[in-house]
Amino acid sequence: MEEEHLDYVLVPLGLCVLATYHVWLLITVLRHPIRTVIGLNAQSRHQWVLSMMSDPLKNGVLAVQTIRNNIMASTLLATTAITLSSLISVFVSSTSNSGNTSKLIYGNKTATLSSIKYFSILLCFLVAFLCNVQSIRYYAHVSFLATVPTWQGRKDCIEYVARNLNRGSYFWSLGLRAFYFSFPLFLWIFGPIPMFACSCVISCVLYFLDTTTSFTRHLHSHSIKEVKTGNDLESLGQLS
Repeated sequence: MEEEHLDYVLVPLGLCVLATYHVWLLITVLRHPIRTVIGLNAQSRHQWVLSMMSDPLKNGVLAVQTIRNNIMASTLLATTAITLSSLISVFVSSTSNSGNTSKLIYGNKTATLSSIKYFSILLCFLVAFLCNVQSIRYYAHVSFLATVPTWQGRKDCIEYVARNLNRGSYFWSLGLRAFYFSFPLFLWIFGPIPMFACSCVISCVLYFLDTTTSFTRHLHSHSIKEVKTGNDLESLGQLS
């Protein structure tokens, strides 16, 4: 196969590998959430909200500090994403004027494809920025909702707060996922072969990061049972 045609074969294959893995991950999260870290963390956050809102006046400071740490993490990722987007824009404008091509690139070296490469990376970082901004929005909203004293013991309000907290975490995960996608697109600058290899490696690494072990699932289910038992005892004590 000619060097110029490798991009038309390996790049779609690499994107198909990443897309296939994430379709499988989405189906697993929806059908068997406890088998994934995303689903397991969502249940843990739900229990955390239930514990914090059982006594908002007592646990309010702890809840706000915990959410503030998440806001700082999202702010850091959003700042990094928009900074990298700006640097890529400056780099593209400077290289378009020079018109030089590196000898390290093995593949199609046309100016149009080079622009597509940089635009793809820029798009990833912009998506990461927007997702992290939405994450900050939800976290800031939850920091107010979780400390409302009049919502103590109201199940519908607790479910609403937990749902907003999970939405913020989902946006944070999507922003982080956009950073992961930028790695194979960045290596695409040096040719389609590094891009395809990086797509396969990242899919394998993400599989170990996104799935849970039997020990983790057992520990999580055991902790949930303890929390439910403690809440039942507290409710019985209040009734008596």
